[in-house]
Amino acid sequence: MTTAERANERLVDHRVALGGTVEASRLAGRLGRWAHGDGTLTVRLAQAIAALIEGGELRPGDRLPAERALAGAIAVSRGTVVAAYGLLSDDELVERRQGSGTRVAGHIGAAVPTRERTARGESLFSASPSGIDLLRAVPAMPQLVIDLVRAHTPTLDPVTLAETDPAGLPVLRSRLATLFEEEGTPATAAQILVTHGAQQAISLVVDELVSPGDVVLTESVTWPGLADSVRRRGGRVHGVTIGPDGIDVDELEAAIVALRPVLIAVNPHHHNPTGTRMPGPARQRVADLSAEYGVPVLEDRVLAHVSFDGVVPPTLAALRPDAPVIVVDSLSKWSWSGLRIGWLRADPVLVRRLRGVRQLVDQSTSVPAQLLALDLLDEARALRLATSQTHAVASAHLLRLLEEHLPDWEAAPPRGGLTLWARLPVGSATALARMAAMRGVSVAGGTEFTASVIYDDHIRVPYTAPESVLEEGVGRLGEAWRDYRSQL
Repeated sequence: MTTAERANERLVDHRVALGGTVEASRLAGRLGRWAHGDGTLTVRLAQAIAALIEGGELRPGDRLPAERALAGAIAVSRGTVVAAYGLLSDDELVERRQGSGTRVAGHIGAAVPTRERTARGESLFSASPSGIDLLRAVPAMPQLVIDLVRAHTPTLDPVTLAETDPAGLPVLRSRLATLFEEEGTPATAAQILVTHGAQQAISLVVDELVSPGDVVLTESVTWPGLADSVRRRGGRVHGVTIGPDGIDVDELEAAIVALRPVLIAVNPHHHNPTGTRMPGPARQRVADLSAEYGVPVLEDRVLAHVSFDGVVPPTLAALRPDAPVIVVDSLSKWSWSGLRIGWLRADPVLVRRLRGVRQLVDQSTSVPAQLLALDLLDEARALRLATSQTHAVASAHLLRLLEEHLPDWEAAPPRGGLTLWARLPVGSATALARMAAMRGVSVAGGTEFTASVIYDDHIRVPYTAPESVLEEGVGRLGEAWRDYRSQL
């Protein structure tokens, strides 16, 4: 099958040709719910177009639609489009020339708007110390973990205690390889790199594989720790539509053909923040695409085992062993977040390269932490079950609270994970989050998780807080929502 035959009609890259004119109707379709948010229509339109430029859908030389054509397609005045193009020009994202229209600037790599330079993930750690934190999805330690920590008595081997291998303790790498094998994924110790949590694993992969101007494909809403890492490297994050069954694989293939990414990053198992779980055929298709196009896939698996119905899908690497799949996991979501033990499984050659990168970052992972991780991994089955059962009850309780305090919000019951993805019927999630903060509860709106197209109509609500705290937090959120909606 040729590349041309693979490119279906649902093109993510909606250009006619490099340097051609973008059709107004197609651009309107990719802007998403751009009109929902803070600021004037002009500012919001400029931000939405800037996101498409940053994500790589609009490339240097592409000519934007004529002001009148775009205004008709998105039902605004021509003056709004003219002013939005003016803001983009001020940010040096587009060039406007008399007689030739408005084109995307040719030096996009250096022309990121200042409003995008702040890491989006920062806001997830900015809860008021005196308020209720519904920002972070950090589960409480199971009692079994507390018991294991108290009983932990490692053998004080001088050789082991002096170990500073950036790849991790050999005994831990072997144990993790065995864990992968037990779950159906071929692995050897040479394929394992131990890290300070899954976030460091993600950052190391991005640092090694992404260069300035490179495109990384991911879900249209994604974990900001990934998107921020890519942008810090000067790369461009392009979001592929995510639906009830995870990432749209047809659109993903079209984006591979059109944008030539260096990496695909997916969170197919109890996705953060939407909670979706990809069905088997879609997971197989992603693995096949990785093998057929030779594009590495970073599979974020940290929430795979927090499963309310007991279903834990196999890794993408197990589905297609010849695909360049990098699997990232950690103890954080089902054991102890504060221990900061994560790992990745990849091709041994890439592991050696990442080992060199790791040596420059922080040398190695704490040996006492790695030794404690061995005890926790021995009880992985029990710990995962306990965490899943606890949060299945918590998610059901949160759904009841939303029905009581926020009955007009939409939220699908999750099958796993630690958060609920709730949709507002009207208004801006960002504005609501600010109003909620004034009532002493911190929540994150959809813009914190945006990959490229701006979405501002969802709130992520973790159900990891103690029951009484969750009840008080949702009650305050309901009060903030009623105040906010009365002002619309």
